[in-house]
Parts: sequence; C-alpha cells; structure tokens
Amino acid sequence: MKHALAAAGLLLAAPAFAQDPGETPAEITVTGRGLEAPPGEAAYAVAEIDRERLTGTASARLEDALRDVAGLAQFRRSDSRSAHPTSQGVTIRGLGGNASSRTLLLLDGVPQADPFGGWVAFPAYLPARLGSARVVRGGGSGYAGPGALAGTIELFSAGPEALGPLALSTAYGSRDSLDTVATASAALGPGFVTAAAQYARGDGFIPVIAEQRGPVDRASPYEQASLSLRAVIDTGGAEVQASLSGFTDRRERGVAFTAGKSEGADASLRIVGRGDWRWSALAYVQARGFSSGFASVDAARATVTPTLDQYSVPSTGTGGRIEIQPPAGDVLTLRLGADARAVSGRTQEYYTYVAGAPTRRREAGGRSATFGAFADVSVETGALTLSGGLRLDRWQIRGGRMTEAPLAGGALLTGLAFADRSGWEGTGRIGAAFDAGGGVALRAAGYRGWRLPTLNELYRPFRVGADATAANAALAPERLSGAEAGLDWSPAAGFTLRATGYWNRLDGAIANVTIASGPGSFPGVGFVSAAGVYRQRQNLDSVTAYGVEFDARLTRGDWYLAASWSLADARVAASGVPAPLDGLRPAQTARNQGSATLGWSRGGWAVSFTGRYTGAQFEDDQNLRLLNDAVTLDALLRVPLGAGLSFEARGENLFDARVEAGISGGGIVERSSPRTLWAGLRYALR
Repeated sequence: MKHALAAAGLLLAAPAFAQDPGETPAEITVTGRGLEAPPGEAAYAVAEIDRERLTGTASARLEDALRDVAGLAQFRRSDSRSAHPTSQGVTIRGLGGNASSRTLLLLDGVPQADPFGGWVAFPAYLPARLGSARVVRGGGSGYAGPGALAGTIELFSAGPEALGPLALSTAYGSRDSLDTVATASAALGPGFVTAAAQYARGDGFIPVIAEQRGPVDRASPYEQASLSLRAVIDTGGAEVQASLSGFTDRRERGVAFTAGKSEGADASLRIVGRGDWRWSALAYVQARGFSSGFASVDAARATVTPTLDQYSVPSTGTGGRIEIQPPAGDVLTLRLGADARAVSGRTQEYYTYVAGAPTRRREAGGRSATFGAFADVSVETGALTLSGGLRLDRWQIRGGRMTEAPLAGGALLTGLAFADRSGWEGTGRIGAAFDAGGGVALRAAGYRGWRLPTLNELYRPFRVGADATAANAALAPERLSGAEAGLDWSPAAGFTLRATGYWNRLDGAIANVTIASGPGSFPGVGFVSAAGVYRQRQNLDSVTAYGVEFDARLTRGDWYLAASWSLADARVAASGVPAPLDGLRPAQTARNQGSATLGWSRGGWAVSFTGRYTGAQFEDDQNLRLLNDAVTLDALLRVPLGAGLSFEARGENLFDARVEAGISGGGIVERSSPRTLWAGLRYALR
C-alpha cells in the first residue's frame, strides 16, 4: 500500500508543476475526460446511464444502477453489502462466469478489475462521484483492451458543474444501517479539483432463509468507506488529470469464522492533448489486499468449524496506455495506440483444521502481463458509418508456484513451480451503422475478444459452505467470437427504442467443474464433507449464447419511463472430464432479465419506482440446484425543504420478495437483500 500512496502523492502534485504561473489562458474548457469515442461506436449496442440515475437508485449503490442495463449481471444476485467480495465479477449476455469479470470495467480509462481476482470492488465506486456511465454490449477487445469479452463498462468522473461546491447526505436505514456521503469541488485557475467520501455500515441480515436456520446462523454486518481525490488542469496544449482513491470493506457471511476484508489504493495520471493531433497518455498503479475466512456447518446448523483462512491475499497492478488520433479529415477518424498491464499477487492461507486449529499453511501465486497494440478506424459517408479495428496482444504468465507445509515444522508437503507460459492473441472487429431516415438506424457488427485467466483462477482455492473448488495453474485464455444486428428507432422527440439480436461463442470458457462428491480429501482443497462437492476450475470447450435485448425510454414533460429486457439462451459444449455438462446452461445465468423505472421530477421534487425481474438460474454447473426467479420493487421520494436542503425516503425490495442468491451443499439457500427502508437528508451548496 505504501508504494501506491507514495506514487499517488507524486501524481497529484503533477498538475502544480505542469502549470506556468505566468500564463493567463483565454477561454479554456476543462473537461476531465479522455479522447471522445469514435463515430464507429454507432455500430455497436451502447447504453448510457446519466448522473441522475446513477445517484437516484433506492440502494445508492453503483451495481444497482448498472442493473438498469438488462443482461448485465454479477456472478451472484447479492450486492456489495452481503455478497462475498470474490463473487462480484461482472458479465453480460448470458456468458456465465466463475466470479471473474468477462466485461471490462474502466474508470476514466483505468481498468478496475481486481489485479488478483478479476472481481469488482463495488464499495470503491461512490455513485455521487460519477458523472455518467456507458455500457457497450459485445464489441470484442477493440481499442478498450483485453478482457472485453462480453462488453465494456466505462465510468466517468463528475466535474464541478455536476458536483457543485459542496454536497452532503446522510441516511439511516433498516437494521441500524448508516450511509453518509460528502462531495466537494473547486475551480483553480484553468482547472479544478474534486473530492468525494463515503462511510456506510449496517448490522446486516441473516443470509440463510428462515426455515433452514440453526443456532449458528447470525446477521452479516458490513462496514465500508471510500475516498477519492482528483485534480485536472489545462496547461495550454494539454490537459493533465491526476487521481487518487482508496477504499476499505469489511463483511461477514452470517456464521462465525467467515469475516472478510478488502482494501485498496489507486493512483493514475492521464495527459490528454486536444489539438489537431489528439493524443492521450495514461499511467496507473493499483494496490489491493484481501482476506477471508471459510467455515463448515453441520447438518443441524448447530456447530460451525473453520475450514480455511485466507489471511492475506496481496496484489498489485500497474499499467499504461498511449493513443494518437491524427488529423484525417472529416470523413475518416483514425485511432492508433498501445497498452500494457502487469499484475502480481499471492494467496497465503491456513487449512486442514484439527480441533478448531489449522495444521498446514499454503502459499500460491505468480504474475502475468499483457502488451498490446491496436488500430481503430471510423468512416462516415453520408448516412453510412463504418467501423473497423485490429488488435495484437502478447501475454505472459510467469513465476507460478505453490508450497504447502505443516505449521509444526518439517519438510514441505508440496513444492511446485509451474511452467512459464506466453502467447500471442490477434483480435478484431468490424461494424456498420446506417441512418435509414424517419428516426430509424440499422447496425451490425462482428468481433473477436479474449481474456487471460486471473491469478485467482490459476492459484487460489475457495469454499462455499461445504463445497470446495480448487485452482488450476494450467488454464488457457478464453476467446470469444460474436456477431450482432440491431435497430434504433426514434419516431418522435422523447422516445427511443433499441433492439439487438446477437450470437456469441466463448471458446475455452473457464468454469467451476464438479469432479467428485464428499466425503474425502482432494488435491488443492483438503477435506470435503459428505454434504459437499469437490470442483476444479477448468476450460470448457465453449459456451454459446443467442439472445435479444430491448431498451426503451419515453420522456413526457416531467415524467419518464425507462425499460430494459434481455433474453439469453446459453448452452455449454464440453468433453473430457467436464463432458457431463454438455448441453447444460452455464451456472448463475438467467434466461430472462428485465427492469423498468417510472419517474417524475420538478423543482427539486422527485419520485421514482423501479421494478426488476430476474429469471430462474442454476447455482451449479450440473444444473441440479435451481435458484427461483424473483420480482422486486424499489422506490424513492425526494422533497425539497429549502435553502439547499431536501428530505429523502428510499425503499429497497418493498414487498420483501425472496431473492435467492445461492444454494450450497445440503440444499442450504441464501437470499440477497430483504426489504430495506431509508430516511435521510441531503444538502447541496450552489
């Protein structure tokens, strides 16, 4: 952490050195943004989420706002107050997952997936600090970089015009929950600074459903905090953007010995040139720490014993990116660039418990890197816009190792050094958009994408209840081929409808594959009881998904209605050890998802209702444990009180629907957030 914080201090100091105090620039527009998306993005399925919606959900959580884009899902249905942090990978279009993200998440151009595990630390992203979000479904790796198999989510920080000089809010909610947020901004010469902070805590709820609880079951409290600072300044020919952020996140999973902790610090520096030759240069560093305990509960849920203590999982990510957009006339937009990202990390854990105490210690980890170059071109000729791009990446996996030793001392039980590996990946995309007139636009695209296995998938085992999953240091990269066609219709002002049909095939999809049932001792995880199963991460032959997506928005005066629906038919193709999965649906993949929000606002007053539907999905790879479908309703009311002060009431899952989030060994069902009510005050200085 100290190295990241030291680097961050230098980054934040950079704008001060970049400015010539003797200069008095004329009119300068400081945006704080990177290069604009090329015109060819019109060929792909893009959804926008504005600041009003990001900050207007009942939960006040980023993942809730992102769920407005149907088909976008985490590995499990729980949010970042109750889910295990490692289950919060993000994907789109029914491609399934194993908790690592198959969607590339960027904040001001910086990749945000955890360097070790590929999951997303959602408590780090305070919606109040954001200006907007942009979701590109599909599209392949493209110029955004590796990892964009299912799509790309871009988050953009807000500037002073959105934040205002000062804004404060505090809310008290069910189960002694507290959520406090502060944002501030100030103009400084030809630039600005912004700051945002949040503190949230709650006693939590008991995850196991009421009829299955036993004496060991208890509430799952959480405590989270985040802080972000950003400085942007125009130096006359370029804009310097420096950012520093940090977060801490503590959660428990509803029984003893399952406390978990995540923390992180990020720093980045981006310089954007906006002359005839547009360009951008980015450098960043990320430091992460993670720890988690795992436990086994007996059939009567009367006793709980520790089974695994991952007491320290440190990781670091560093990277950079450079892009050039040369002047090419009004018809052609050319974008050339290169990027690199290197990650390292290890898991350190105690296991094989006897009489409640660990007897062995395991350490496993390594490092990986990707280096890529890309070219992207857009051509606008009248009503037709064409898009094309090529990308070439070099990847490396190095230094992989695993040691296991008895805590009492003595010779190593296991001492493995995994072979270094490397390879090349070539990807590309092509698309077209045609303005047919009358508010109708047609689009089509084809693309390739890829993702390197995370260090977590390669080296870290884990447990869920009685089930245990081993890592696999031999995993190969995932590779996606996809095609889509869509229609955008805007027959009148205030109404838009977007429809997209798609086909995706994910070759080498990494999944948690069931190998055997307990009781017994298994490689990489140790003992598994009779109530559990033993799994290992493996590459499947493929996962193929067909689907359609609909997004619509209607605005009439102060009213608006926004709706989104996704239907995904995904199937596994498997041979060898995973052959029993052939033809089944990927785990944690719903066929249908949808949401709709009806809202009204005027003069500081605001009312909104959001309904969501999540179709049934299987918890496991063998399609034996079915999570039922669920419908929830959220609501928000904001009442102005004068002098910048307003009252706010929010309700999540108003009818307390049972949203099943997981089924572990023995058929134990966990639910996500029950009904949660909030009341609070907001103050905005303008």
